[in-house]
Amino acid sequence: MRIVKLNDETRQNILNDLLKRSPGNYTEYEDTVNEIVGRVRREGDAALFDYTSQFDKFKLTADNIKVTREEIDEAYGKLDPELVRVIRESAENIRNFHRKQLRNSWFDAREDGVILGMKITPIERVGVYVPGGKAAYPSSVLMNVIPAKVAGVKSVIMATPPGADGGVNPGTLVAADIAGADCIYRMGGAQAVAAMAFGTQTVPKADKVTGPGNIFVALAKKAVYGHVSIDSIAGPSEILVLADETANPRYAAADLLSQAEHDEMASAILITTSKELAEKVSMEVDGFLETLERSKIIRESLDNYGYILLAENMEEAVDAANAIASEHLEILTRNPFDVMTRIKNAGAIFLGEYSSEPLGDYFAGPNHILPTNGTAKFFSPVNVDDFLKKTSIISYSREALQKVHRDIETFAVSEGLTAHAGSIRVRFEEE
Repeated sequence: MRIVKLNDETRQNILNDLLKRSPGNYTEYEDTVNEIVGRVRREGDAALFDYTSQFDKFKLTADNIKVTREEIDEAYGKLDPELVRVIRESAENIRNFHRKQLRNSWFDAREDGVILGMKITPIERVGVYVPGGKAAYPSSVLMNVIPAKVAGVKSVIMATPPGADGGVNPGTLVAADIAGADCIYRMGGAQAVAAMAFGTQTVPKADKVTGPGNIFVALAKKAVYGHVSIDSIAGPSEILVLADETANPRYAAADLLSQAEHDEMASAILITTSKELAEKVSMEVDGFLETLERSKIIRESLDNYGYILLAENMEEAVDAANAIASEHLEILTRNPFDVMTRIKNAGAIFLGEYSSEPLGDYFAGPNHILPTNGTAKFFSPVNVDDFLKKTSIISYSREALQKVHRDIETFAVSEGLTAHAGSIRVRFEEE
């Protein structure tokens, strides 16, 4: 891996480099995606079935679009029982973590007759997109469906593309069943996102669409946003390892490679205050690349977006980490908890040498759907709140309104909204 001296110029160059990977920069696909989304919105099933035939080579109909209970039961038989056990245990960890995020509606009543509050209600129906084929990730099924069900969403529908024979990845089906998905549809791509966003003759309209996918799925979510809510438009995966001279170089190298193997656009960055560690990590990376199955993808990822940055001190290293705002941030330092208190921007923080990033991907419980491309500066991981909506509650007695009605009228008149003022004034005309 290349070793670069960290300064203002190199930091800005790297930030510019990373931002090039944003789905918002792939505008050449937008016309195609908008055409697909528009046609599904207009024609419903006819367009959905046609696109499935074109892209997935499967003849989809109203009779076979839903995955049956028998298919789900068969999927269990196709998986190693040990894997099923692990999926169940992971699901329970995720469920327990997200239950702690639940909040109740609240009301605050005052003696003068004012009642203010917040009514918290689950979204009615959520659509979850799950990639298929080689990109099938049962872990992402758990991370999308479980928070929605914990929040109390009544109906979670799931879309995943079929193979040419109509089959669906068995790991995806088992994870969906364990997570509590209510209905699974064999449909994929931008057309599936559109079907869930607008509804068709066979697919019910969702109020929110979540889940990862390729650039066409990401742009489709962007296109339907506003008609429905979405979780985010995710970019390629990222990891940033923040380390000092106490870090184990072999661990750091292995953790960087765990994200670089996702695809050629993934980013893996080490920021360290130790030149010796930087050189050892680079050597360890070279050694791992001789044996890893996805070494071709990893090499391209590291050539494009892999860096080892040498910082003068930990303060400079932390400033750079906050500027990059990585999806995953590992802290491998003498006192990782102290460093963590200075981190402002990260999707998820992993503390210490035994908290490697895949722990969060698969098992620990916190959600692995995280903000990318610097959006950790203002976005959060997927959580229970993403599947809840809040409604303000306001109730004033006559006595309470009488005390403040002239203040409200003054404010309304200052904005030129005299009917607003009148709506208050009419209640006290006798005065």
